[in-house]
Amino acid sequence: MKKILVCRETDPRETRVALIPEDIKRLIGMGYEVKVVRGAGEKSGFSDESYEKAGATPVGSNEEGYSGSEMILRIMKPESAAGIPAGALHLSYLDPFNEKGLLNDFAKAGVQAVSLEMIPRTTLAQKMDVQSSQTSLAGYTAVVNAAAKLPKILPMMVTPSGTIQPARVFIIGVGVAGLQAIATAKRLGARVDAFDTRPVVEEQVKSLGASFVKIDLGEMGQTDQGYAKELTPEQIAKQQEAQAKVCERSDIVITTAKVFGRKAPRLIGKDVLDRMKKGAVVVDMAVSTGGNVEGSKLFEDVVTENGVTIMCGDMLERQVPYDASKMLSGNFTAFLTHFYDKESKELVVDLNDEIMRGCLLTQDGKIIHERFKDQ
Repeated sequence: MKKILVCRETDPRETRVALIPEDIKRLIGMGYEVKVVRGAGEKSGFSDESYEKAGATPVGSNEEGYSGSEMILRIMKPESAAGIPAGALHLSYLDPFNEKGLLNDFAKAGVQAVSLEMIPRTTLAQKMDVQSSQTSLAGYTAVVNAAAKLPKILPMMVTPSGTIQPARVFIIGVGVAGLQAIATAKRLGARVDAFDTRPVVEEQVKSLGASFVKIDLGEMGQTDQGYAKELTPEQIAKQQEAQAKVCERSDIVITTAKVFGRKAPRLIGKDVLDRMKKGAVVVDMAVSTGGNVEGSKLFEDVVTENGVTIMCGDMLERQVPYDASKMLSGNFTAFLTHFYDKESKELVVDLNDEIMRGCLLTQDGKIIHERFKDQ
């Protein structure tokens, strides 16, 4: 396999592109052949001309580009596998826990479907980890958006007419997004508190200059993929009450708590929002999976009766498409480089490799991944 197609995204809200010209030039130098659908990089700042200068062949549409392609690269999941050649390797986000029908469609079409979300979170696969690269940008953007909405400044300011105290920011969930949110809020001069169910992250929080909020929830830990383990109802209730006290004094609250493959836990209810001060801003970064905050809405901001703004924190990386595309392209390029065979000058689908075994969901007309084949 060496013939790559870079698709144009069909969701009008999507601003990113799977490969940028710089990485395409590198891949072509390795031996790959690359086609790019016209307009694929337009929203992220990469012109058709820049792709052609890099050596890519332009095509008019995704459907036109499918013909003769052996690897299909896109960001968001397609509506179906229609038109994709049998045997082709398709790489994108697939939302596999909620898209059994699409997985069956890929299997019936004979397409080898790779789910970007399922790439193992190991040291070897770190350069391919789209989850980390994109949520890092989302964490940054969440703080910037909240700061723009807040009716006060973030840093302390001493002036002849008086002293302005720093804004207080509370980050709930200290994964990649949370850590970047902490770092950004601190750079902007805010006073930052943070909480996570995994005590192991306390040191990281403190190293960024934030205060770690300690809540005794009993035995806790993380999954082998690095995600926080799901809480019991009793633990959630205890966490909510302790967090409420911090939320009351906070100007900005950012929630990042997602449990991979499950509905997001509800962390902030209406009772907590009612106790928060007028003008406070809450960013719910888990809104697309059910939401951490009661009343949050996908693609909408909501203002409560007492003047608290709940901002949608979904897909915030799309607001910085140039850098988001650059990082995604690096992830795709790392994948294509890792499985590239120098002798044959082609990509080899090797199920003996733990990375491929972890993210390849369909092959030879069936769903092969242990986690999804019996769903």
